[in-house]
Order: sequence, then structure tokens, then C-alpha cells
Amino acid sequence: MGSVFGRKLKISLFGESHGNGIGVVIDGFPAGVCVDMQRIKKEMNRRRPGGKLSTPRKEADEVEILSGVLDGHTTGAPIGAIIRNTNQHSTDYARHYDIPRPSHSDYPASVKYSGNHDIRGGGHFSARITAPLVFAGALCQTYLLEKGIHVAAHLFSVGNFLDDSFSAITYENYEALKEKDFPVLNDAAGEAMKAAISDAKEQGDSVGGIIECGIYGLSAGIGEPFFDSLESTLSHMIFSVPAVKGIEFGDGFAMATRFGSENNDCYALKDGKIVTKTNHAGGIAGGISTGMPVLFRAVLKPTASIYLPQKTLNVKTGEETELQIHGRHDPCVAVRGVPVVEAATAIAITDALLFAGE
Repeated sequence: MGSVFGRKLKISLFGESHGNGIGVVIDGFPAGVCVDMQRIKKEMNRRRPGGKLSTPRKEADEVEILSGVLDGHTTGAPIGAIIRNTNQHSTDYARHYDIPRPSHSDYPASVKYSGNHDIRGGGHFSARITAPLVFAGALCQTYLLEKGIHVAAHLFSVGNFLDDSFSAITYENYEALKEKDFPVLNDAAGEAMKAAISDAKEQGDSVGGIIECGIYGLSAGIGEPFFDSLESTLSHMIFSVPAVKGIEFGDGFAMATRFGSENNDCYALKDGKIVTKTNHAGGIAGGISTGMPVLFRAVLKPTASIYLPQKTLNVKTGEETELQIHGRHDPCVAVRGVPVVEAATAIAITDALLFAGE
């Protein structure tokens, strides 16, 4: 079931980028949770297209809740929601059945579905499908906040420009990030990132980035080794976000250069609570949460759709050809990817908590 995620909380996505609409069915969500439409609208606005650093496609991303909510609270029944597409430009995509775009799903999807897939705007593979994911994530964030758990992300890097790290801050800073137009901790670093994105856009190119995410307030003991470890659950969901190509927890790949004596997180007692003096592991040991902040970083590739001419293959004739892509595309998908990663994280943590009986 490729479009379904979860064990206790099941999320099913439907729709295509240029179809009539996109949506989600959420099964297993607890009853009695307040549906905060203001929070939902805020999260949808953070992800939706528009602005100088994103695609010019204009979509209101208004969520119509079809079921599972009554008098402003969840009922325990499956929650169905749809977002209508209103600004599709579909005339330029038919040729990509024969002339696939580099680094897109065009060719492998054609093989898998025998050429029957919807190729317009990427169809069901499009990042447009993350809009209903953000709606589901906003619901889950409300549920987590009731338990004192905060989820927030920021742009850790764009190109070679780095933001500060989450590792030394607290959840108050996490929530403040959601109020920013450009989600970074260090505004000077943010200006350098904006310039890099603008330069790539002017050149008809794109640039990649890294999103860092933090989960504050998660108690110790969440995670099911081996195959449902907390890292496994989060990674499964994060890799479902289009353009994500890598993930690391805590200090991640930097651990390969250290000795155990440098990398181990030693336990201590602080204000009557068991903590670790460092958090190199990112709040997870043995696949189970330690009670420290859970920290990870996800790498997002440069947007595959660029305006520069590229080499590809006409799969019908077998001849190599040159392709120049038109349309409306983000020069850096990592910018709008920040609320998407937050939403995906909130969904994964909610499922982990419900599976644990919390």
C-alpha cells in the first residue's frame, strides 16, 4: 500500500498535482482533540506556493473537512479532507511520456504503471501532494502539544551557507521559528541563503538544502526495536517527503571520525530528571527515545525541474536529445519543505505514541 503510512494512526493520501483535488484520509486519530483551524491555516500558508523564492503557481490550499470532525473536535471516525486544485497548467507535459525529465519520476513510473500514470505536474509523485500531509501534520501537532511535545524545523543549510544548529536551544525558540517568513535561527545566514536561491533562479538552475528538525518534550521509552525503532519510524516517514535523499540523527555521519569516549552520551541527574550530559545521539539510543530532544537532519536534493537545457533520451526512438523544461518550479524545494518535514515528523511521533499506548 504505497500511499498509506502508519500502524495505529493510518494516513492515506490521494490525488494528483493537476487533477481536480488532493486529499487525505486519517484513520485511528484519537477522539476529542480540538481541531484548531487557525493552526491548520497557518501551517498550510507556510507550505503553499507563491513568493519570489518559490514556484509562481497560486493555490489557496483551502482545506474542506469531509468527515471525522463535529463541533470543532475529532470524533474518532476516519477524518477525510480535500483540497481543490485551482491553478493547473497542463499543456506542456504529454511529451515527457517519451522524453523523460532528468531526475524525475517520469521514466520509472512509466515502467511501473505501463505508461498509464498521470504525468501532469508530476501527478501523484508531485510535491503538491504534501499539502494534505501538512493538514494531517497540523492535527497531529495539536495532539502532541496537548502532551507537551513540540516539533519544529528550520533550514540548516542552502548550498554552502549554514544556519545555527538546534542542538543548543530550547523549545521556545522552536515555536518562534514558525512566525518567521524565512525559517532560520540566524537571520544573517538566512540572507545569504536567500541570495544563493535567487542566484540559482536567475541562472535557470536550482539548489539543494538541509532541514534540521527537533522534537522537544518526548518522554523516554518510545520506540520498538528492531524494525520499528524510533529512527526507523521517522526515517520511513521523512523519506516519503519528495526530494529527501538522506537523513542523519544527532551528530550523524560526523560520528564516524570519533572515538567512543568522545561520542558517548553520559547519564546524569538534573533537577530530579535523568538526562545525558551531551546529545550526540540525537535523543535516541537502542532505537528508543532517551527523553532528550530528538534531533535529525534531512537532505533535500536540488529541484529536478530547471530551465537550463539538459541531455535526455527519447525512449520511443532510442535517440539522445536535448530537453528544456518550461512551467513553474521552486528554485529550492527545501524552503517550503520545512513545514512538510515538521508535519511528517508529527505524524510519525503520533503514530509511535499511539502504538506504545501513550
